[in-house]
Amino acid sequence: MNIAILGFGTVGSGVYKIIKKANMQTQNLSVSHILIRKNKQRVLPEMTDDINEILNDKATDVVVEAIGGIEPAHQYIMSALNHGKHVITANKAVIAIYLKEFTDAAQANNVKFYFEASVGGGIPWIQGLEKALRIDSVNSISGIFNGTSNFILDQMSRNGESFVDVLKKAQALGYAEADPSADIDGYDIANKLCISADIAYNIDIRNHQDLPIFGIRNITSSDVKFFQRKGCSVKLIGRTRQIGNKFDYVVETTLFLNRTLEANTPDNYNLISLKGDTIGKLDFFGQGAGMFPTANAVVQDILDIKEQKCHLKREFDKKLEYCPELTKDDYLVRSNVDIRDLFADYELSNEGSYIMVHQIPVGEMHKLMKSVLKMDKSAFMVSLPSQGAVA
Repeated sequence: MNIAILGFGTVGSGVYKIIKKANMQTQNLSVSHILIRKNKQRVLPEMTDDINEILNDKATDVVVEAIGGIEPAHQYIMSALNHGKHVITANKAVIAIYLKEFTDAAQANNVKFYFEASVGGGIPWIQGLEKALRIDSVNSISGIFNGTSNFILDQMSRNGESFVDVLKKAQALGYAEADPSADIDGYDIANKLCISADIAYNIDIRNHQDLPIFGIRNITSSDVKFFQRKGCSVKLIGRTRQIGNKFDYVVETTLFLNRTLEANTPDNYNLISLKGDTIGKLDFFGQGAGMFPTANAVVQDILDIKEQKCHLKREFDKKLEYCPELTKDDYLVRSNVDIRDLFADYELSNEGSYIMVHQIPVGEMHKLMKSVLKMDKSAFMVSLPSQGAVA
């Protein structure tokens, strides 16, 4: 089986190295092309800067998109599918927008579009979710989807360091990009959560940019120490659930009691959970990013195609109503300005230097928090769902 790799960064080079280090399962895999940027030096014989050379090569069976971003990744994936080539990608940003379009194109051209590595890195989350869905309705998903943010929060908890200092450490270790916005502001989690919800509920979320999101940019070491005194750890969580014909989703900082699995997920690890009708709560834990964990998931998809293993078929055509009021939680809010008038419709109480807002719909909380941030750019909030409430 001949494979073309589009892009030769962390994921692309990892796929190349795994295939070159052939074992019994991968010995019949071969890299036919590696797409690089124009004017970049060709250091390997497989390298080319011409996408048409790959698309028109009838001997190339699979295209691995490892460029990242939206364009030209979207264009290249569609072109490869329309040229009758299987496509595999770890690119959650493009999948979150175009999953249904890619799936429809793959079906029309009798090829496969697989994306195991897009959520959870080396964790077999997508296939685990699909396997659960063969029997159950999955009515909720939650978890730590981003290793960078988890590393930062874990280090702040362990060492009492400031957010800025730990972020610099994460960047030095290669966990965080030079521009860490996608990780620390929750957008990476939003993409992964939308992909997971699309699969779980068989829907096509088109307004995923409007997902209620609150990241960790404003957290301080004082916040972390206060939560620790209450017997809790703070994590950046993605959550969605379905009730009847309605569903919701949110990305936000959340407190968990120290005895929970979430509180004890260390470093850059991920912990993603689903809840099914008969399987109950099922947890997936492991390395959520990195060269080889992610590349391993890509190669697993290649082997599934080689062995003609079909994944769960979804049409992404079920009609559910997004309902930001579906879930109510308690929240702690820290602000240098008086916010009580904003939350006058809800029961409030003092919790140290924080205001606790009791049982407010998640969507409304995020809407009001945007107003708080306009008055105080350093304000912070954290949710206290039933499993993580401060005692």
